[in-house]
Amino acid sequence: MKTVGILTGGGDAPGLNAVIRAIVRRSLPRGYRMVGIRHGWRGLLDRETVELDAKATTGILHRGGTILGTSRTNPYKTVEDARRVEANFTGLGLDALVAIGGEDTLGVAAKMSGAGFPVVGVPKTIDNDLSGTDTTFGFDTAVAIATEAIDRLHSTAESHDRVIVCEVMGRHAGWIALHSGMAGGADFILVPERPIDLDAVCAAVSRRAARGARFSIIVAAEGAMLPEGEVKKTVATDAFGHALLGGIGERLAREIEARTGFETRSVQLGHVQRGGTPTAFDRWLACRYGLLAADMVHDGSYGMMAAYRGGVFVPVPLASAVAELKTVPADLIDLASALYA
Repeated sequence: MKTVGILTGGGDAPGLNAVIRAIVRRSLPRGYRMVGIRHGWRGLLDRETVELDAKATTGILHRGGTILGTSRTNPYKTVEDARRVEANFTGLGLDALVAIGGEDTLGVAAKMSGAGFPVVGVPKTIDNDLSGTDTTFGFDTAVAIATEAIDRLHSTAESHDRVIVCEVMGRHAGWIALHSGMAGGADFILVPERPIDLDAVCAAVSRRAARGARFSIIVAAEGAMLPEGEVKKTVATDAFGHALLGGIGERLAREIEARTGFETRSVQLGHVQRGGTPTAFDRWLACRYGLLAADMVHDGSYGMMAAYRGGVFVPVPLASAVAELKTVPADLIDLASALYA
């Protein structure tokens, strides 16, 4: 009997449990033993595992988060940890491993694959910034949550004649800001791919006020940059070298109010964007990713990532899937601006 491990790494995303469930349900009838690795790559370092059977994966399809837990552990940060995680792969008797995660988690998976270990990847990130696939599960849910928040902010902004800056997630890519901003009727959308032009933002606010619309909604990705760079909560970084971002909304609110004289508030949606029940689309997408990942293990298609391209689910090389981030093209940013009032 072959043993297949499953781990979830990085930030949680709606749909993770649906992926786990699909992999297990596809693999058990084929005679595989399924083992969950707790808390991402940290669990493989610490040999923290749990058996995954039909009972363990019953009733989890609609649940947010991940029943396996997660972490932002980088086992390749030191030579000692790298050797340890590779030794534990063999020591646990794993014949294959399915790693579900974003650029960092799958970057580790690509390194393990390069070292000769049988690894399969599944793309997970609400930021939708993995270049190997058209869309990632969790993104649709995050956009839906952000759009609902923007809808609610419209009514209070209009009631009080206020400008409200809504800060959404998106470190290097502004997909959530772009999609939710367009869907929510934002009056300006700020993304990491283009430096913030405060003069243009303030001019838009003043232009609306001159027409009688004394309120505005500005949607900003957390990674949107001022001339001096990103706004960080701390100088410390995580295991993959990422700084903790946050506060761009508050900074923008102060600047807009000082420059225009209009009362301005900021709202940071934060982790609410990736919590709770996944949308129907994300559940479907996650199920399909899980089914394909299980088939890839069964077929021995290692060193590959499950991808959704042009309406078709296909394996793509892990190394190329994480080689670069998928960012918002300039033409889409310009296109969205045609909707500004």
